[in-house]
Amino acid sequence: MIRHLLSAADLDHPQALRVLDTAAELLALADRPIKKLPTLRGRTVVNLFFEDSTRTRISFEAAAKRLSADVITFSAKGSSVSKGESLKDTALTLQALGADAVIVRHQSSGAPHRLATSGWVDGSVINAGDGTHEHPTQALLDAFTLRRHLAGGTGDLDGCRVTIVGDVLHSRVARSNALLLSTLGAEVTLVAPPTLLPVGVQTWPVATSYDLDGSLPKSDAVMMLRVQRERGAAGGFFPSPREYSRRYGIDARRMALLPEHAIVMHPGPMNRGVEITAEVADHPRSVIVEQVANGVAVRMAVLYLLLSGSEGGQDR
Repeated sequence: MIRHLLSAADLDHPQALRVLDTAAELLALADRPIKKLPTLRGRTVVNLFFEDSTRTRISFEAAAKRLSADVITFSAKGSSVSKGESLKDTALTLQALGADAVIVRHQSSGAPHRLATSGWVDGSVINAGDGTHEHPTQALLDAFTLRRHLAGGTGDLDGCRVTIVGDVLHSRVARSNALLLSTLGAEVTLVAPPTLLPVGVQTWPVATSYDLDGSLPKSDAVMMLRVQRERGAAGGFFPSPREYSRRYGIDARRMALLPEHAIVMHPGPMNRGVEITAEVADHPRSVIVEQVANGVAVRMAVLYLLLSGSEGGQDR
């Protein structure tokens, strides 16, 4: 197994399947009266979050605790970062605390890679979202969810047609999903206004379209992306939220265009009434809440495989 998880591209086909298969075994823990395993007892996992987060931070914290690791959660707000402390000095502090794994979310693309290659920390670095770059564990939990619904919970996603819709330009989730789902054999189509497709998207292993209505009948799953206002997505990229919703939001009418077996996904948090209506978000074929639950099992698998020291473990 790799030492760090910085990009979905870090995982080749066998490694990706190994994470998903391990997550499937760990998911069974959720039904046990005692959910903990002693696997990472004595290890220290640090959540290093420079950006606000609910699902990812809590999910990683729950995953580490269920593996019996000691967990330190660091938030930039209320820390010395607000006084101007650099990433390097923060990392050296974590190293002094004996961090075996650092889970980092940062507003700057490439920050986790810098942390992993700088020599400032000896432990594994896991990218929990960096700028508009990547979010590999989100892609893993999305693939895990897709596999449960479309591939019987095992094997590849060969031939599965996944449509990712919305603010691709600012979405680290879209990039990681494009890479990982392609590795697993899925056919990915990005649907967005021309202004919200990134430069160089033609080099990604995906198809692109501006026509949501034409793409939905051919989809096994549709993944709606949040319009990221905090990154400037509403500043001139489309005429108005109402117009965006009319062209690229999913409602009951568009839900009816999907095949009967198709599922609706969203990485969260949702802008209800913009990219997705409440009726669709709460629909029986929406797996948005399930994605959150699956995220704990997938992140347990990532921590276990990086830190357990089992066969095929860390490549140090």
